[in-house]
Amino acid sequence: MNKIRNFFSSNEGFKRYFKNAAWLSLEKLLRVVEAFFIGLWIARYLGPEEFGILTFGHSFVFLFTAIATLGLDQIVVKELVKNEKDRDEILGTTFGLRLIGFIIMTGLIYISLQFFNNDVQTNKIVWVIAASVLFQSLNGIDFYFQSKVQSKYIVYINICMVLISGTIKVILIVTNAPLISFAYVFIVETLITAIGFFFVYNMKKLSIWKWKFTLQKAKLLLSRSWFLIIGTIATAIYMKIDQVMIKEMIGDRAVGLYGAAVKMCSIWLFITVVITQSVFPSLVAAKKKSQQLFLERLQLLYNVLIKIALLGSILYTVFAEPLTLLLFGTPYEESTTVVIIYIWSIVFVYLSNGSWGYYLNENLEKFSSIRLVIGALINVGLNIYFIQWFGLPGAAYATLISYSISGYFVNAFFAKTRPNFYLQTRAIVNFFNLKTWLHPL
Repeated sequence: MNKIRNFFSSNEGFKRYFKNAAWLSLEKLLRVVEAFFIGLWIARYLGPEEFGILTFGHSFVFLFTAIATLGLDQIVVKELVKNEKDRDEILGTTFGLRLIGFIIMTGLIYISLQFFNNDVQTNKIVWVIAASVLFQSLNGIDFYFQSKVQSKYIVYINICMVLISGTIKVILIVTNAPLISFAYVFIVETLITAIGFFFVYNMKKLSIWKWKFTLQKAKLLLSRSWFLIIGTIATAIYMKIDQVMIKEMIGDRAVGLYGAAVKMCSIWLFITVVITQSVFPSLVAAKKKSQQLFLERLQLLYNVLIKIALLGSILYTVFAEPLTLLLFGTPYEESTTVVIIYIWSIVFVYLSNGSWGYYLNENLEKFSSIRLVIGALINVGLNIYFIQWFGLPGAAYATLISYSISGYFVNAFFAKTRPNFYLQTRAIVNFFNLKTWLHPL
């Protein structure tokens, strides 16, 4: 117990951050439960083909969302922490930049759609989902509360949004609503969130009408976020490009089958987000004390992550077929093969998420973007050939290989990240070490 207490730290500062992370974890848990269970209900209701159209629309827009967000999230939070007196200028400039980013995003979507052979319904779904991104311009309020370590206010809003959104989706299913209705839910979600942000911000006796946009602040924010923009775009590509390419190379039904497999596996992502966010403050504290203590705690983190990821992958591999039939039904039986392959990419997602503790504490943020670009390029290249050669399983193989390279193997090729590679490798080896199971922390 003493080791566990030491690992999670006992100082007041850490307790504050841990409590904040707990609120975020609660929200993410609710989001995962809603997205997974109601999501699979939607998949069963729509069937592989219509679910494939909806999945394509979301994936296609997601590829361009990084243009609208401009990678400003972490930068804005840091600026608000350092210069709270400039709050209105920072938030006003962030709001303006995101509006400009949204306009650029819609232009790029319009141009890109000219190269796709979509029907009218598919394009309409794309534009409806794209419109929802507009309301994310008010996310600067979220960054403000993050900077004050008061995320519980944002959690309240998001929980209300999830509950309302989930209720609407259930109503749409039981009333036999058409496909396009589910696309409009994306707008409802972001609109509710924006209204909630506005309300809470005013409740704290603050006003968005005092925000102001300045070119000087815009240049400062963009100069610090350009590499994060690249990394965010790269992340979007290697997370969603496979589903967009499947639509063009095979068809709507194939996207639905693949999307169902991804949804089955994605529920495991919640666990790694909760663990890494909760432990991160402890890693920062350890880094301040000594490099050795920092690496020891990071090793313990990897040990825990790899055990969860490998156990989950083995479980899905063994029970993939009955799980798929239970959750999605007979029309999605072909998703089984994809699940068996795709689930192993979760191992490298866990290693990748754990790596943020290393990159951020060692000031290697730019490298984190470089590895994501490498992963994205490999993913696109492999998908071009693997989907042609192997069909749907090919896309899963492409994801597995690209995730393994960007999240693990790439660390071995750079001197500054090689220590991280050794920690990750040791964690894999420790999976077979009984001692690390008996005393994980």
